[in-house]
Amino acid sequence: MQSRIILISDDSDFFEYITPKLVLRKYDELFKFTFTDIIEKSELVSGSVFIINSEGAEEQALNLLSIFKENPCIVFSYNENEAFKINAYQNGAFSFITPFMSDKEIQAQMIPVLNASSVIRKNTQYRNMLVKEELISAYSEVFSDYTVILDDELKILKENSGQAVLGAISPNEKSKFFIQPNIIEKAILNNVRKNDILMSYAVNKYFLLLYDTDIDGAQKIWSKISKQLPEKMYAGFANAANKSRQQLVNEVLNKLHEAINYDKNYISTAGNAEKSGQTFKMYRQEFNRRMENIITPVFYHTQQKYNDKLFGVQIEQTSGEGLAIMTLKSRNIANSLKITTPGLSKINIDIVYNNETTPAKRITLEPNELEAGLLEDLLEQFIEEFKKEIDYGNT
Repeated sequence: MQSRIILISDDSDFFEYITPKLVLRKYDELFKFTFTDIIEKSELVSGSVFIINSEGAEEQALNLLSIFKENPCIVFSYNENEAFKINAYQNGAFSFITPFMSDKEIQAQMIPVLNASSVIRKNTQYRNMLVKEELISAYSEVFSDYTVILDDELKILKENSGQAVLGAISPNEKSKFFIQPNIIEKAILNNVRKNDILMSYAVNKYFLLLYDTDIDGAQKIWSKISKQLPEKMYAGFANAANKSRQQLVNEVLNKLHEAINYDKNYISTAGNAEKSGQTFKMYRQEFNRRMENIITPVFYHTQQKYNDKLFGVQIEQTSGEGLAIMTLKSRNIANSLKITTPGLSKINIDIVYNNETTPAKRITLEPNELEAGLLEDLLEQFIEEFKKEIDYGNT
């Protein structure tokens, strides 16, 4: 197959030095560009091999690698700057060559890069076919028909006893039309692996299939993605193995809606099969660990923060086996935020009011879903509501 090789340097001597070492075939194409010119010639680069001269241009080389990271790139470097090498590899460099290498060594470095270029060009042809059939977006790796994809992938997971997590992702109804789909898709695709699959479900709503990971891994990935989005997004996660497509979709959509309703970044479930394998002792140990590492410290710091800021209000906290309570008391009002673990299989967070007109609020979590940031937010909301109730009572 014909190869297209692009040399990039602001030093013309580099072109004269490297060209005879490439041993080009008569049907191969060779192009030479400066760093500035190549940006304007993006139509040439698909499936091309880049050889970038980084001498005196390390920052420009890294920038170019990040822009054209879908192309196999070789970096030409005169020095042994290890920090630069690491950054280059992280930005997509395929390999390094130096002037200290023999011609044979340089040619050996070229062989896997040219092979990779051939694969990329063939994949581009296949992709164009998928776009033509409207199965994938023309401008990103987003599949249009999630039903076909999920049916096929769940079948493969079952046959291979594989592990994967499905996520349902969406903004809430208010912000749905304020964020561009390409921004969401770019943030997601830039932070997942090539074999993970992003599928469109509705306007700004997606399914994301993450392979070879568990719920905790999926949540970490989502935490990284959500920080790069201009509007708040929500997600629901569930293990994908051994489930039908409809069962799995219903499960993650329920978790997504729960996340939106409770204004949490994500809500997940480990599935009943995993729960049944855990013992009562493990649940108790998990809750006790949460009490020690999350609930008690957050309660303490919140009490210290507001002790002198709520005039005429007492802040009290108590805890016991499977129980933690924070109570706010004024002259006529005493509201409580109570954390309990019925059966030690779930965590209930109840906000209880001492009047007959306001019903208690309840949030139910899996044991591994309670985290310090979430509890801090809930306590802040609880205190703000109490302050408003006091102000209303004094008017």
